[in-house]
Amino acid sequence: MPKMKTNSGAKKRFALTGTGKIKRKHAYKRHILTKKSTVQKRRLSHGALVDTTNEALIKRLLTIGK
Repeated sequence: MPKMKTNSGAKKRFALTGTGKIKRKHAYKRHILTKKSTVQKRRLSHGALVDTTNEALIKRLLTIGK
């Protein structure tokens, strides 16, 4: 049986932490930044963790575990 391929889009968007959680970036930080406040842009620049309800799906895309 061939090896499973990692989803290319997922490997660019997500990263694994040392404890096994999945990091992600916030949306809405790419363009049309003039109408967004400085506080909003600063909060969007920080990373976030993927919700536990979506972790299994993303781990399957990244071929982590089973």
